[in-house]
Amino acid sequence: MAVSTTRQQIDQEYDLKGYKFATEEFFPRSLFDEITEVRVEAPDVVLAEAEGRGRRAKLTLDGKLTILAADHPGRNVTNSEGNPIRMGDRLEYLGRVVRVMINSEVDGVMTTPDIMDDLFIVNYVYKQRGGESFLDGRVLIGSMNRGGLAGASFEMDDRFTSYSPQGLADMRLDAGKLMFRLDLNSEDSAKTLAYSAEAVRECGELGIPIFIESLPGKFENGKWSGSNVMEDLVKIVGVATALGDSSTHIWLKLNYTEGYERVARATTCPILMLGGPSKGNPTYTLEEFEKGMKGGANIRGALCGRNILFPGDDDPQAVARAINRIVHNGYTTLQAVQFLAQARGEKMDVLGKSKRRRR
Repeated sequence: MAVSTTRQQIDQEYDLKGYKFATEEFFPRSLFDEITEVRVEAPDVVLAEAEGRGRRAKLTLDGKLTILAADHPGRNVTNSEGNPIRMGDRLEYLGRVVRVMINSEVDGVMTTPDIMDDLFIVNYVYKQRGGESFLDGRVLIGSMNRGGLAGASFEMDDRFTSYSPQGLADMRLDAGKLMFRLDLNSEDSAKTLAYSAEAVRECGELGIPIFIESLPGKFENGKWSGSNVMEDLVKIVGVATALGDSSTHIWLKLNYTEGYERVARATTCPILMLGGPSKGNPTYTLEEFEKGMKGGANIRGALCGRNILFPGDDDPQAVARAINRIVHNGYTTLQAVQFLAQARGEKMDVLGKSKRRRR
């Protein structure tokens, strides 16, 4: 009989030994500046990269997915680990996204058009220098409704201000993602449900898979407060999967909570777990995802953002790969932590020295 790993064992095993990830060691300022040069001198590169990208025949290769979420700034969310504008530093944010995506283990990324365009440009520059495309065969998901800006008086009226369903198709993206927050006392919450239902219909007509992030809670005194109560999650699952004309292309993005097996039993649609605000120490997220993957046959992976991009001092790529191994390879938390110790800091020079290119 297997012996369960204790929190104490995990804490003892997780030791950074003085390591601290430094974004500019991997993603130099010169490369960051070159993105703007391409935007000015050769903006058509973005569409060319989108049109030429090799795509998967199917969304998932083994029935599971590990996706990096990187759409936070588009909703006025820039706080991380106590710094109110940390995610507003585009070099820092994009560099960490590229750090994850440059390694082929993670299935893909979900983000807004500006960051997706940046990724296409970095991919182009990387290929110009002799590298291979890091976007071929990856799952690229476009974030759709970002209009419910955090802290705004209209926050709950979450309009579709980023990708449209047709925009997803035009850019040959693999799926779309939308979010609705359900407050039964908010008329604006009802408006967002209506926008979301229409987006599900349009994506269905275009044959585009849709990832629905469903968050129960309350909007009081100008602030959103989400609920992580199992019963609330069970109820909201039924609301999410009933949107639109068909549920055949719906995937759900849901908080992990104790009793996740009951949440899983609320639907037959596939579910990806979200990570929530950064915990600083990535082992808590690893532990949650290990537990969550045991919740039911329809728990199919993770769509995680801040706990990958800003995992304390750790390496975002190593954390993403550790999560990926829990999802795809059945790693325990302890095995994932041990993998982290081996993987952090690998191939920090893979982008090479950036040189300004004149066109």
